[in-house]
Order: sequence, then structure tokens, then C-alpha cells
Amino acid sequence: MGLTSNKVVTIAAITAVLFFAATVWLWPRLAGRTPWAVLGRVGTLLATQVSVFCAIGLFANQTFGFYGSWADLFGTEDTPGVVVDHDTPAHKRVKVISTRKVNVPGGDKPSVGGRIEKVTVQGPTSRIASPAYVYLPPEYFSEPDRVFPATVVLTGYPGTAEALINGLKYPQTAHKLVKRDEMQPMVLVMLRPTVAPPRDTECVDVPRGPQTETFFTKDLPHAISAHYRTGRDARSWGVIGNSTGGYCALKMTMRHPKAFSAGAGLSPSYEAPIDRTTGDLFGGSKQLKRENDLMWRLDHKPAPPVSLLVTSSKKGEHNYKDTLRFIDKVKRLNAAGEPTRISSILLESGGHNFNTWRREVAPTLTWMGSRLAAPASLASPAS
Repeated sequence: MGLTSNKVVTIAAITAVLFFAATVWLWPRLAGRTPWAVLGRVGTLLATQVSVFCAIGLFANQTFGFYGSWADLFGTEDTPGVVVDHDTPAHKRVKVISTRKVNVPGGDKPSVGGRIEKVTVQGPTSRIASPAYVYLPPEYFSEPDRVFPATVVLTGYPGTAEALINGLKYPQTAHKLVKRDEMQPMVLVMLRPTVAPPRDTECVDVPRGPQTETFFTKDLPHAISAHYRTGRDARSWGVIGNSTGGYCALKMTMRHPKAFSAGAGLSPSYEAPIDRTTGDLFGGSKQLKRENDLMWRLDHKPAPPVSLLVTSSKKGEHNYKDTLRFIDKVKRLNAAGEPTRISSILLESGGHNFNTWRREVAPTLTWMGSRLAAPASLASPAS
């Protein structure tokens, strides 16, 4: 059972409740002053506190995605880094490491449940290599000549890509929506925005540092579309993210409309923070900082022909007022005939956490599916 699985969290919660009940039931029997009674009281209190601490810790980890596995938690993850060969042909820049079934009815058969592939993606332009998970819908296997739209799905910082599968359940939700005929089948490329760990680069091409934006807007789409049957131009590509990933999704769509035609930010910020996790992202350049400020871009840059979706909640989210400002700015541009389109999901209440984002994943996927289109066939066959 994985660290972030529902079974582990449930077992931990039940164990904590049982220890608490046992402490209440045994306490009268341990009321004496003998050494054994004292040791019994200490033992039951300690066991109860440890079990409650573990249950709360596991739940918090599942919600916020601090650690993706037991190996990650205990520091025993020893997967070696990936060597980037910069002369590698495009169709060989994605290496499949392993495959797994999708946790849906009939998931053992790819043509029924689809498949999740764990891959490494090499970025020759950015000189970044990153692990990712690729969800292939059942139609990918049952319709071998079909070309699919693709959506990059990003976590927040310092989230794990596994949380997109186990916590936010993107593949399972996409599978369900397609079966209900509420969304067209899409390939999902799931990863975290931290492709140069442990630094939080906020998807910026850092001067003399990690070229994260280039990786996501050039290397990743090129590598994926060369390896899988996905469209190759912006109309076939979108990007979704939560928190830091939400900022990345909006920014990259606005700054690179030739890479992505639609971007959805779940609880996004609208500018990159500068703190100890990011370091100096802009090399002291005020202009570069402004160009990565989404509000500034709406006021000073030409409006790109893209569709944007933002989410927030009236109670529990810190970005609610900024989200309303962002929506209002895009609406004014749209009224003036500019090509940027805006949509939103505004909840009455919901904190900055997985429980809130799970309520937004299904409508976001449906929205994204309605904005993307794949060609009838590829200009050249993918490998």
C-alpha cells in the first residue's frame, strides 16, 4: 500500500480511534500506584498520541503531497539522474520506465481502462530531463489510427506527480467523463513544475539558471508528440495546474500561444514570488519580472488568442480578490475585441487544498476538452 493511498490513511485513522478507545476502557484498571500501573498509563497515552500523530500526518501528506512514497519519506529513494543526450532524435526523447493500470473498472485491459506510463522526458533545448506520468485513454488502444489532444497537468510546489494520480485522480476522472460523453478523450502528461529540484523556479527561464519555461513550452510538447499520437500544434495542447502549477499554466499559455491554446489555473497566483525557495528568478531584471506578472501583461502586452480558466473561493482562498481583478481585466479586453477568452469556477468556500481542487478537476477537464482539437491524422507517423 502506497504512502498516499486511501487504505493507508484509513487504517491509520481507525488505529488511532481504537487506541483512544482502549485508553478510555483501560484507564480505570491502570489507576493504581504500582510500577506496572504507571507504565501502563504511560504506554497507553504514548500509543494513542503516536497513532493520532501518524493519522494526521498521513492525511496532511495525502492532501498536500509532501512525500510521494515510503522511499521518498525515509530518504531511501535512489533512482539515478537522467543523462540528456542533446543529439537524441525527437522520437527517442521519451523513455518509458514502467506502466501501470488505471484504477477504474476493467483497468487491467488498456482498451477498457487506458494505461499510465511512467516516463523520463529529455529536453535538449532546456538541458532539463524530468520524470512524468502519461495517461493514455482507452481509445488510444482501441482506435490505433486516431490522433489525440494532449494536456499537461502540473502540481503545486513542492508537490509530487503521483499526487495527480492518487490524490486528485486526473486519469480516473478523465476516464469517467469520457464514458459519460462529457469530455473527448485526451492524453494527460502529469508532472510537477519542480524540474530542477529543490528549487522552485515558477516555470521561469532563470538567467544563468534552469530554463524551465523552455522545457515546458518547447521540449515537452515536442518530445511527447513525437513519441505518442498527439497533435503537434497549439490547438491540440492545453495545460492545467494547481497553486504554483496554476500560475505556470496561465503564464505559459499567455506567453506562448503557439505552444498552448488553453490554460487552466486552479487557485493560481498571478505573479511569481521571490523567497528562499525561488532565489533570484529574474537576475535583477525588473522588465523580466514584469513580463512574468500576469496582471501587468494584460495591461501592457497584446492579448493572445487563447482560452483561460481560473478558480478560487470566496472563503478559504487568499487569491479571491486577485482572481476577480484578473477576470475583469480579461473581460474588458474581450469587450474591446481582443481574442483572449476567460472562464471561471468560483466556489462559496474551499481552502487551498486537495479537497477543493478535487471539486474543480472534473469541470476543468470538461472545459479543457471543449477547447482543444486534434487533427484527423499526423503529417508524419510517430514512432
